[in-house]
Amino acid sequence: MTQLTDSQSLTDDELLLYARQVLLDGWDIDAQLRLKYSRVVMIGAGGLGCPASETLVRAGVGQVHLIDDDVIEASNLQRQTLFLPEDIGQPKATTAAAMLGKINPLIKAKGSVARLDENNAYELLAMESGKPNLLLDCTDNFATRDMINRISVRYQIPLLSASAIAMEGQLALFEPQLNTGCYHCVFGETRVDEAADARTCANSGVLASTTAIMGSLQANAALQYLGLTKNPLTGKLLLWDGSRMQQRLMGYRQDKDCIVCASR
Repeated sequence: MTQLTDSQSLTDDELLLYARQVLLDGWDIDAQLRLKYSRVVMIGAGGLGCPASETLVRAGVGQVHLIDDDVIEASNLQRQTLFLPEDIGQPKATTAAAMLGKINPLIKAKGSVARLDENNAYELLAMESGKPNLLLDCTDNFATRDMINRISVRYQIPLLSASAIAMEGQLALFEPQLNTGCYHCVFGETRVDEAADARTCANSGVLASTTAIMGSLQANAALQYLGLTKNPLTGKLLLWDGSRMQQRLMGYRQDKDCIVCASR
């Protein structure tokens, strides 16, 4: 969590921009300051990464780093809200970061055109400058999510994992430093040849509202965690069903035999 000091403050421009947020019951200047001095890393700048990062930037999260090695295609424009037709062919990460900087010039947005893996994680996450306050998994397949989870556990960085496919979504906020369970505890082993892992937006389809809703829910959880030091999903997996307009929570516990987090 971000630790505040007496020298940290909001500028007049920040007070004006975030005025409606600071007026919220349970939200105060300290909460806004925690956002200002937070650093988040988002893996994926697509259907989830676009709405989630935009909300975080508008709310005042001070540093947002997007990591994605993909380029913008025409089919992305249906749901990836930071991109315009003239952006087709450009890298998603740097294009999204540039747009976020225009949306809120008071924050710092950075894009890295790269594919995160366990070998380059230390460098890409800029660990030499200190751990990010939160990782946001905005990717679209089990194998990548499992790899990001391993990085989260290895470096003890909280992980907010979201998924969106068709008209369904899932969301969980794992805190490896508390030994309360990880992504692997919930979903177990995954293999790239499994049919379930092959389901992506590209081959299964996704309604534009699904990514918008799940990205917003992901941002909502991130803001509470960063600003209020509160995990609204402790021990819970949120399941959203857009076709039925239903949402439910499923409990989970750490798997004491988990090969990723139980041995630490």
